[in-house]
Amino acid sequence: MTARAGEAAGGRSGGPGEPVRGRGAGPPGPPETRPVGGARAARAARNRVAGGAPGGDDEAMRVRQAAAGDAMAIAVVHVRSWQAAYRGLMPQDYLDGLDPVRRRAQWDRLLADGGWPRAGVLVAEIDGQIAGFTALSPARDESEDRAQVAEIAAIYLAPEAWGTGVGRQLMGAALEALALAGYSQVILWVLDSNVRARRFYAAGGWQPDGAVKTDTRLGFPHTEVRYRRPLA
Repeated sequence: MTARAGEAAGGRSGGPGEPVRGRGAGPPGPPETRPVGGARAARAARNRVAGGAPGGDDEAMRVRQAAAGDAMAIAVVHVRSWQAAYRGLMPQDYLDGLDPVRRRAQWDRLLADGGWPRAGVLVAEIDGQIAGFTALSPARDESEDRAQVAEIAAIYLAPEAWGTGVGRQLMGAALEALALAGYSQVILWVLDSNVRARRFYAAGGWQPDGAVKTDTRLGFPHTEVRYRRPLA
């Protein structure tokens, strides 16, 4: 998963059709997930990340563990983020074909898997609406020690939330959760041409570790670079 254009627009560069990357087709934006306005996002980003039930101005922005009922909202954010962040970096016909409705079943399965605290999904809410998410897991690369190395398999924000600080808070919550789960390091993969995402990671203490791969599973080749950082 990768962070994309804008602040934490995305996570690993696999497509919206895999469990934490996904593929779909059709117009995004079902009514149950209203786009988050820029002013609202900016205001909420100044608030403390919190847990518990929503309600009250002091909880306008919070990070929490995802629930089974969040699948559709997560799918919408995932698709909208891809369509905005990868414009010009991936074929436009592929991006136009992404469909959150088709992706919902994959997120239903993923959210039912459990595995917390070693794996799971966190969501960022702004005034009760999901504006971003991150999927966490043990490292999926065979060369890594899965007991010690975690992976940010995806991190995405709705485009309206980019650049507001929500991405930094969501990433911070993810790193804290992984450290508490007993991991000592964390990795992620990012599209090599996604300059803004790579800048976001570098600002957060991530560094390329030398691993590079070319993926063709989406029907076109794209190159990914692996980043790594220690967990406190």
